[in-house]
Amino acid sequence: MTSETLAAAVARVGSPVELLRNQDWPSVTFPIKPEFTNWRDEQRAWSTTVAIMDQSHHMTQLFMGGSDLIPILSSISPNTFATFRAGVAKQLIAVNQDGYLIGDGILFYNSDDREGLVLIGHHILIDWVRYNLEKGEAEGKNVHHRLEANSNMRTDADPTFYRYELQGPEADKVMLKLWDAIPEVKFFHIADVEIAGKKVKALRHGMAGQPGFEFYGPYADGPAILAALQEAGAEFDIKMVGAKAYSSSPQESGWVPTPFPAIWDDDFAEYREWLPAARAGSLAGSLFSTDIHDYYLTPFDIGLGKSVKFDHDFHGREALEKIAAAPKRRKVTLLWNADDVAAVVKSQVEPGIPAKFLDFPKARYGFYQMDRVDLEGKPVGISTDAGYTAFEQLYMSLATLDNDVADGTVVEVVWGEDPISTKPQVDQKHRQVKIRATVAPAPYHDYARTVYRVNH
Repeated sequence: MTSETLAAAVARVGSPVELLRNQDWPSVTFPIKPEFTNWRDEQRAWSTTVAIMDQSHHMTQLFMGGSDLIPILSSISPNTFATFRAGVAKQLIAVNQDGYLIGDGILFYNSDDREGLVLIGHHILIDWVRYNLEKGEAEGKNVHHRLEANSNMRTDADPTFYRYELQGPEADKVMLKLWDAIPEVKFFHIADVEIAGKKVKALRHGMAGQPGFEFYGPYADGPAILAALQEAGAEFDIKMVGAKAYSSSPQESGWVPTPFPAIWDDDFAEYREWLPAARAGSLAGSLFSTDIHDYYLTPFDIGLGKSVKFDHDFHGREALEKIAAAPKRRKVTLLWNADDVAAVVKSQVEPGIPAKFLDFPKARYGFYQMDRVDLEGKPVGISTDAGYTAFEQLYMSLATLDNDVADGTVVEVVWGEDPISTKPQVDQKHRQVKIRATVAPAPYHDYARTVYRVNH
C-alpha cells in the first residue's frame, strides 16, 4: 500500500472525483470458495431451506476498549448509547458536519473486557473511528484499539473469531437439533449458547431477508462449530454459501454495503492528511459530476434513519436535525426489466460496441457503485448496488430515490460510464444504455411476490 495520503493524492490529481473514478481498487473478493455447489442453488437455499454463510474472513474488525471509548463514539455518531451494554449490538453510523453519511458497521458489545467491543464492517467507517481513537489516545484518554484487516490483507495470522450465519426458513429446525429450545433473543441482542461442547455467542439478526443467527467465537473452535451445524442441517438440505452467492445477499436484505463517504469537506481536512489514499476506494457508474457533493448520501437516503437519535451532542447534529425534519429521498429496490437486461447481455455477442458488461450474480465494478436513475429524462436518484437473485429470477438494485417517486413507478437506470474512467475494472470499450426498472420497497420480497409478478 502506498504511503501517499488522501490529501496529497487529491492535490496531485486535482479533484476527489477524478481520483476516485480512476483509482485502481481491486474487486471485492471474499477469501472463501466462490461456490460450494453453484451460486444459484446457494442463493435459493436461504429462501427455501437453510444456508450457512461463512463471515469469518471478508470484513475488517476493530477491537476496542477503555473507559473513554463510549464518550468518543458518542461524539461522532448519531446512535444513542443511553442503554448500550454487554449483550447488545447496534448498527453504528457517523456523519459529517452537514449531516451526510460517512459509513456504517455493526458494533458488538461482547463484554467489559479489554477488547470487549468490536466494530465490524467495511473499512470506511472503521478508519474514521480509528482516527478519532488515535486522537483520544494522544490526548491521554483511556481508550485503546486493535485493527484486524480482512483475510485478503492479513496473511500472518488467523482471524480472532469465526463467524457463521445460519439463515433460511428451516433455520429454526436446525437449531432445535442443537438445543431443546431456541434461545429467546431480541433482534440485535447476543445470547451465550453452547454448540459441540463449546461456548458460542449468537447474535439474532438476518442478512438475506430471512431471520437467523450469527454464531461466533474463538477461531480455533470454528471447525467443530461448522461441523455441528452441517450435521444438524443435513436432513434439511443445508448448503454452504460461497463468495459469489454471499456477495449478492444485500439485494435481498436491503442493506447498502458501501455507501459513498462524505469526507471531502473542511471538517475532514486533517482526516484526509491521515488516511492513505489507497484506502479511499474507487467510484464507478453512470452518475458523473465534477461536484463531489452530488455523490453524498444522508442516513435517511438509504434506510439508516432508525439509527439516528438526538439525545446527545455529536458531530453534525444540527445539520442532521434539519435533514431529519424533511428527508428528501428514501431507500428502494429497483426490479430491472427482463427484456432490457437480456438486451445488455445480448450486446456482448453482437457486432458493434457492446453495452457495459453486466455480471452475474453481482454487477458492481467499483467500490462505490453510483448509477444515475432517471424518470422522464430527469435524474431522480442513485442506484447503488446491482445483482441477480435466482429464487425470484430477478435482476435488481438498491437505490435512493426522491420521495415523490412512488412504488410501482417505472424509472430508468443509466448503465455504463460516459466519460469512461481509466480504472482497470471498467470495460474501456462499451456504450451507455438505459434499463427500465420498477420501483419496489426495500427489502422487496412481499412486493415482488404479490404485486410485481402479477403485473409482469
